Amino acid sequence: MREFFKWMAASALGTLVGLVTFTALVGIGAGSLLFLIIASTSRETETTLEPNSMLVLDLATDIRDSIPPSGAGIVFGDTLAGTTTQSISVYQALNAIQQAATDDDISGLFIYGNSDSGFATLWELRQALTDFQESGKPIVAYEVGWSERDYYITSLADTLVLDTTGILELNGFQAETQFLAGALEKYGVGVQVLQAGRYKSAVEPFTRSDNSPEDRAQTEALLASLWQEFLTVVAESRDSTPTDLQQLADAGGILMATEAETAKLVDRVAYYEDVLTDLQALTESDADLGEDIPAIDLVSYSHTVSSDHGRSRDVVAVLYAEGEIILGEGGMGVIGSDSLSRSLRDLRLDDDIKAVVLRINSPGGSATASEIITDAVKRLQAEKPVIVSMGNLAASGGYMMAAAGERIYAAPNTITGSIGVFGLILNLQELANRNGITWDVVKTARFADMGTIARPQSPEELALQQAVVTQLYDRFVTLVAEGRDLTKARVESVAQGRVWAGNDALQAGLVDEIGGIEAAIAAAAEAAELDTWRVQEYPQPRTLSDEIFERLFGNVVSRLQGQRTHPVLMELQRAQAQWTLLESLSDPHGIYTRLPFNTEIE
Repeated sequence: MREFFKWMAASALGTLVGLVTFTALVGIGAGSLLFLIIASTSRETETTLEPNSMLVLDLATDIRDSIPPSGAGIVFGDTLAGTTTQSISVYQALNAIQQAATDDDISGLFIYGNSDSGFATLWELRQALTDFQESGKPIVAYEVGWSERDYYITSLADTLVLDTTGILELNGFQAETQFLAGALEKYGVGVQVLQAGRYKSAVEPFTRSDNSPEDRAQTEALLASLWQEFLTVVAESRDSTPTDLQQLADAGGILMATEAETAKLVDRVAYYEDVLTDLQALTESDADLGEDIPAIDLVSYSHTVSSDHGRSRDVVAVLYAEGEIILGEGGMGVIGSDSLSRSLRDLRLDDDIKAVVLRINSPGGSATASEIITDAVKRLQAEKPVIVSMGNLAASGGYMMAAAGERIYAAPNTITGSIGVFGLILNLQELANRNGITWDVVKTARFADMGTIARPQSPEELALQQAVVTQLYDRFVTLVAEGRDLTKARVESVAQGRVWAGNDALQAGLVDEIGGIEAAIAAAAEAAELDTWRVQEYPQPRTLSDEIFERLFGNVVSRLQGQRTHPVLMELQRAQAQWTLLESLSDPHGIYTRLPFNTEIE
């Protein structure tokens, strides 16, 4: 009977995947470049690299802080010169660009598409592209429209081409928070808060209708730091000044193609056919014969190059920790305390592993799970060097585990800090009573029903739970102080739940150096006194079936609706995400170390 149910479940899954795929393909339309491929090629499949090939970087490539499937995988993407958009780890992407700089078969690099990556990931990518330019090989970028996120990368190109019909968006960053307190009150859902850290604003969307003065102050400081870094980097690439770019932003910042060219923000305004002619010249293709450009996409090229720094049994392990932190096993995009702690223990016991780079991309989550993982990091650090590389987010519980490492690297625009603790207590008394639902309780001690959703917590109950939150906050500060070799008073001065950009975190003593994962790997090898080593990424790739589920149900809807989803639908999706997040708050004590829930920076 058990096998029967397993067969039935597999059949249902296959039918569901087929229906979703069919619906997606019908909804896409014949004129769209978007397509779905079930790829059956493994990493070991030989990729042909023609002489004078262009390395093609589609900015829509999913550059992630985890390892894509090593075998078959799903490809969602656009077509250009035979390329496809796939997934790749951040280390694989950087290593491929580095190798391409000295590859005689690579004549240059072509950038197109639009990015959803975080700015810290883009910063690392930009560093690698800058190094690539030093080889003397050209970088050409083209698209019909760029946002600040795209322009942050493409602005460094030797030839920057905006389509004749294109638009460049350069109107600044904004952070918008959706508040649900009014809706909760309307429907009779009561909310009570436990909090340690006056900047710990994660609970505000459920208790307020606007930002608190403290959260507004820290968000303004964060945005100012991120924006200034953007202006400085872009101005340097375009032979401009931050002041000139700021004036353009203040004037509206929506530039048509000719306006962008006049402002010297792009080198040329042209159609793609004109760019194609230039690429044919670069690759020595015969345009008159209509020859295709010899090209290879970044993901495919990464499978052809080695990441070894020499022949050696000694390994520098890169362990990815990406997503919300929960107690237990975790899953796709979720860090489980059991699974990550087990990986840390395995690396500690493996004699071939000489040093570990812990790559963190997490807003935090369960306080209990975060502390369990932190203990595993400390045990590993006691035996082998652990160098932390921060991605787009390494905050709250994510920062707690980072603090246990030997050294911390962050990008200038990494969002980090948020050393604080909160608890959120909901009750359904009013909502239930409106609908004729009541409760009665029999108990053997005064506080036996503490935590019930049938009523608000009493002042005494709140005081007891607040004492736990305060104690956990003190432990958080202590863990950071011990890990960073700082006094508790020093940590307290930069804690209180405050969020920092990487540059500011460096000044605050929360970070040791500004650098990406490559710098962290080099530091790990040096700490382990290795002359030669090879890099191995962990944990092992997910299965194809897991990848199918993530791709189909995580991305296909937004892709089918285009890059600019209808704003009303986006707000509804954000509200749904808020409710879904409430379901994931599974800490056994109901206490969390996490960033603000839904502030979006654009």
